[in-house]
Amino acid sequence: MSALERALEYSKKLKLDECEIVTSQREIITVRITDSEIFELKQNFEKSCGLRIIQDKKITSIQTNNDDEISKAIYSSLKNISKLKRREFWKPLPSKLNSRITLEGVYDKKLEVISGSKATDLAQSMINSSLDSRIKTISGALNIVSETFEIGNSNGLTLIDKGTYVSGIINADSKGHSEVSGLGHGCSRTLDEFFPEKIGEDAKTMCIETSNPKTCDSGEYSIIFEPYSVGELLAFVISANFNFKTYTEKKSCFVDKLNEKIAVDEFCLIDNPHLPQGIGSKPFDDEGVPTKINTLIDKGEFVNTYSNLFDSLKEKTESTGNASRPGSPMGRSSEPIPISAPHNIEIQSGDISKEEMIKDTKHGLIVGRLWYTYAVNPIKGDFSCTARSGIKIIENGKIINAGKPVRIIHNLQKLLKDVSAIGNDKKNVIQWASIPSATPSIKVERIKVNVI
Repeated sequence: MSALERALEYSKKLKLDECEIVTSQREIITVRITDSEIFELKQNFEKSCGLRIIQDKKITSIQTNNDDEISKAIYSSLKNISKLKRREFWKPLPSKLNSRITLEGVYDKKLEVISGSKATDLAQSMINSSLDSRIKTISGALNIVSETFEIGNSNGLTLIDKGTYVSGIINADSKGHSEVSGLGHGCSRTLDEFFPEKIGEDAKTMCIETSNPKTCDSGEYSIIFEPYSVGELLAFVISANFNFKTYTEKKSCFVDKLNEKIAVDEFCLIDNPHLPQGIGSKPFDDEGVPTKINTLIDKGEFVNTYSNLFDSLKEKTESTGNASRPGSPMGRSSEPIPISAPHNIEIQSGDISKEEMIKDTKHGLIVGRLWYTYAVNPIKGDFSCTARSGIKIIENGKIINAGKPVRIIHNLQKLLKDVSAIGNDKKNVIQWASIPSATPSIKVERIKVNVI
């Protein structure tokens, strides 16, 4: 009998109103790169269970790594349930699905059975393609995750999903007095769509092309954010504003602006759980609700939010299928209480190339990577970040020099209304243990920067 079956059987024996159990089995391979060589290979196997119990509309939870003690864990979680607050709004957990979406390109047997030596070969390919006499040192990591996620509840729901993930990142640091770094990144769900050599090449190219940087004058610029830097903004500044809980608690900078224009007409923002090769793609969310493509901004208009069961039931509406139990570095975990999160937050591509953006820029910067990105005042939309890598100075349609790091303090509401171009170079991106995204380069006008 499986852990899930034992939990459900015991919950019936105790005559619990509802019991939900999630089990996660994950094999994780991590290859760490330091000083231009492979420093460490780690292979871990994780297996855990998370339980959420609802009794008399009171919700309690517990997590365990021991299958043999599930009954004890359930019994233990009930000890203090009488002290908990009743959630009068609660309605039953999902029951058996009538149909299920089948997604392609989210599981690869090659990644599931990949050996440590093969993973090391992939990491070495990343290193080899980064090497250059002008580069001093190379660092980075390769992560491969294979998982089986299972969810069941006492209402008859039983679902299993297998997934694989691979992500690599390389930092290439230059020689010389003014050291700069280049970034290369790639992620996918199948081995055939993962290109380690390109990761190294991208890091090397960015590093070499931004060597001997010049100090940028403080002032106002047009900024072309490349995909990895846009992904940083999406993960740490933009996405939270469309969380239904954040919106209803009036902590979003777009509160009371539903069905109003908050961006330029060309800007469309989507949560796409069915994105090919998307790190967050899945057929059902982490409560067993079928996933669906959810448009958040349509032609500049704020049209929707995302939510899980608890937050939506509290406001007497329906879940959008965005319950998430995020696992690190990728995939799902057995956290007993899910949060609300987008699966793959995606900016729809435009039809302009980055080269055309540059030609149309009089006074601007290109930014390849952001660091220390956070909301300074989330309710107003103010945020701060540091442009660290891949900085190039543009004057009269031409790149004239590499630029040194600058600090950007800006406002999200203003940024979305000042987007002047959306590129055709969309890429899947994931920052470390963060929200997956898919985004092209975007150009934004009238951004003030300060010299560091």
